[in-house]
Amino acid sequence: MRIGIFSDVHANLEALSAVLEALRREAPDVQYCLGDVVGYGGSPNECADLVRATAAVTILGNHDAAVAGRMDYSYYYEAARKALDQHASLLTAENMSWLKALPYMHKIAGTPVHLCHGSPVRIEEFEYIFAPEQARECLPFFEDLGHLTMIGHSHLCKVFELSPSEVTELQGPPRSITLREDRKYIISVGSVGQPRDYDNRASYVLYDTATRTFEFKRVEYDIEGAAQRIFEARLERHFGHRLFIGV
Repeated sequence: MRIGIFSDVHANLEALSAVLEALRREAPDVQYCLGDVVGYGGSPNECADLVRATAAVTILGNHDAAVAGRMDYSYYYEAARKALDQHASLLTAENMSWLKALPYMHKIAGTPVHLCHGSPVRIEEFEYIFAPEQARECLPFFEDLGHLTMIGHSHLCKVFELSPSEVTELQGPPRSITLREDRKYIISVGSVGQPRDYDNRASYVLYDTATRTFEFKRVEYDIEGAAQRIFEARLERHFGHRLFIGV
């Protein structure tokens, strides 16, 4: 089975549209979203509508949880809170109900693949994994991990290879890798709508469960259009400016 995965859309309709078009051409058997459909961007309803229509399962992200009233976000910085408040006021009843029901984790039936937004440890706390020391916190739970755990949240493309006693970060990350049977993996899939690795192209990934081949993919999109929607929504202008440099 070929699986298409994307994450951290952040209400960026232009980026999401480009990724979904690329996935249409790739024609995976199924698609999943790892959360944060809303927050930061100018098109929360449009993105929620598209994700609902295309992803077999969508995981709850921290921005989704905040907008849906499922977590306290009073400690977020002011501009992020303003975007979340605005999105909560704009979402249709159907999209709000959808966010309220999203799961924290999903295990893909018939495969050793697990999906979550942040770390699989203390899953409701949305902890980051963007460095080996954070991935090492998963080692006490090694036996419970899937062979492959795919996450979002950091907006970075990262590959961590785990044995029962150690974690190795694969540098690059490699564009394509074949997962070893005797290791487990935590892979951060990057962001559709707000990449932070100085590559402004939208991210998505493909995984073939038969060959255990994992591929990182990037696609260009209309950044100017996405930024203009942010400006017109009177959100923090930096949310639009950062799209051009991918940070």
